[in-house]
This record gives sequence, structure tokens and C-alpha cells, in this order.
Amino acid sequence: MSVLYMLTSPSPRLAGTDAVFQEVAALRAALPGEIVNLSPAARSTVRIPKQLFGFHNIRQIKDMESRCSIGHVFFPFLYPFPILRLLRNPIIYTVTASLDEKRVPPARAQLRKLRRIVVSNERDAAVLQVWGLTNYAVVLPGVDTKRLVPGNLELDRELVLLMASAPWNARQFESKGIDLLLAAASRLPFLRLILLWRGVLGDELARRVRRLDLGARVEIVNRFVEIKDYLQRAHATIVLASEGGLVRSFPHSLIESLMAAKPILLSRTIAMADYVSSHRLGVVVPDMTIEALISSIERLRRGYAELARNTSRIERNAFSVDAMVENHRRLYGL
Repeated sequence: MSVLYMLTSPSPRLAGTDAVFQEVAALRAALPGEIVNLSPAARSTVRIPKQLFGFHNIRQIKDMESRCSIGHVFFPFLYPFPILRLLRNPIIYTVTASLDEKRVPPARAQLRKLRRIVVSNERDAAVLQVWGLTNYAVVLPGVDTKRLVPGNLELDRELVLLMASAPWNARQFESKGIDLLLAAASRLPFLRLILLWRGVLGDELARRVRRLDLGARVEIVNRFVEIKDYLQRAHATIVLASEGGLVRSFPHSLIESLMAAKPILLSRTIAMADYVSSHRLGVVVPDMTIEALISSIERLRRGYAELARNTSRIERNAFSVDAMVENHRRLYGL
């Protein structure tokens, strides 16, 4: 028995920088199977109607499915891909981003036929219940954090924020809060930024930094790096999103930040915000406005000592890859 892992986005330009690809690699290493990409696009900047996903390589998919016993799709939100109706094996469907109760998916009757809808948190599970979808399971993501070395950085005159959720297209400079973060840096002389990029839109970012004369306080890292090396130089990690579907519900960079004992800043739209609030591991940004962001950064600065202590107490296996694999083994029935 084996699994047909079905990805829905092109390979990242910088290998090793996409969290979904990392998660699938971890699952496949323990639970072998075939892997195929349903997206017809060669680059992440190309937009293709979701209805067409999988039809460009339907023969390959059907051939792979014949050698597997179950299928597993990964996509940011719920969508009844027409291609899934042509597959015979049971389907597991992982929702990688945060759900929005107002964005009700079409064809819920088809979604009810899925073996399981996997979400990472109770907020998204509650949304599924509102939509009348009860065939779900809650599974925390697993991240390999063994190489991370926990350690707080003393907060002196400057606050260093790390951001590792770069945009895929120009519109996301706004929706992922990049422009907002740069604007905050221009108004907060104590703020310094480290921006880990994906090999996409690097020139556009550099132009924005120059326009605001922030070159001395913004470090752009536009190549594959070990995030542990940059977490050691940062006080906290930040991810912003105008809507939950833009980023993973539990962004890997934020999990890695917590495992390195670094507090986090994140938007309320991201489901992980509930976990952060309940455990007092950082600051939730209530709105995508400059006032709300500056206020949140100031709160992080004032309460940094306590927040850093809280993150240092998190269990090292809180987001265990082994636990994630075992939960999926049960879902697959292997």
C-alpha cells in the first residue's frame, strides 16, 4: 500500500524554501509513494484556472494511482477539483492555509466524499463545522527543528525582526504586509529587518528599500540559507497577511522561531494567532494598518523579556515530525 502525493503549486525557484514541499518530503520519506504535481504552471507567478488542474497530465496521474491505495492533495483552501472525480482511490485533502468562514466552497457534496479534510487547528475545524463538513481531522504540522539552537537575544537599543514569508507576486507586497513593514521601519529608528527572499521579486524589494532610504537597516537575503543562522541574529519573527489564505495556517518560519525561543508577531487572520495568544508567545497584529503594526511592535518591545521566557519553555517536540507522520499513517490506514 502506498500514497499518491498530489502537489498543487510549481516547485519553488529556490529549492527547500516551500513549506508544503518540505512536509510532503517528510511524509514520503516515512510513508513511501508516488508524487505528482496537479498544477499546469511551470512558475508560481503564472495563474491557471483551478478547474484545469491535473488534466494536462491525467494519464500520468491515473497510471500512478493504479500503483497506490490512497491519494493526498495539498492546497491552501478547500476546492472540489474536477480531476478528483476521475480518481478511484480514497482522497485525503490537506488545507494548508487558514480558512475564511465567508468563503464557502462550492460543491460541498463532493467535499463530503473525501476520506478526510486535514486542518492544523481548531479555528479551521470550527469553520468546517459551520459549512456542514464533519469529515475532518486536526493534525499539527511537523517541522524538523533538531538543528535549531534555542537562545534569547538581549534586547538593547535595536529590535531585529526576521521575515521569511516572501511574496510570490507584486500584489503580495501589500497583502503580505511587506510595504507595511517597511513603512513601520521608516518610522521606528530602533527597528532593523532581515528579509529572507525566494529568488522572486528581489529587485522590486531592493527598489522599495532604497526609496525609503532603509538600506542600513534592512538586510535582504535572496538565496537559500539555513534559517537557524538568521534566527540567532533576530529577536523575533514576523508574518503578516491581509487574509488567512495567503500563508500557511502554521507558517514554518514561525514554528522554527518558537523552537529557537524567539517570540513572534503575526496577523490575526492567521490561525496560529490563537495558539500564540493562549500561550503568550508573541503579539497578534489586529489589523493591516500602520498604526496597528507600530503599536504591536511597541508591545513586543515592552514585553519582550516575558515573551522570550515563555517561548523558551515550549516542549521541543511540540511540532514533531514523528507525530505528524504517525497521525497521517493512521489517516491513510497503513
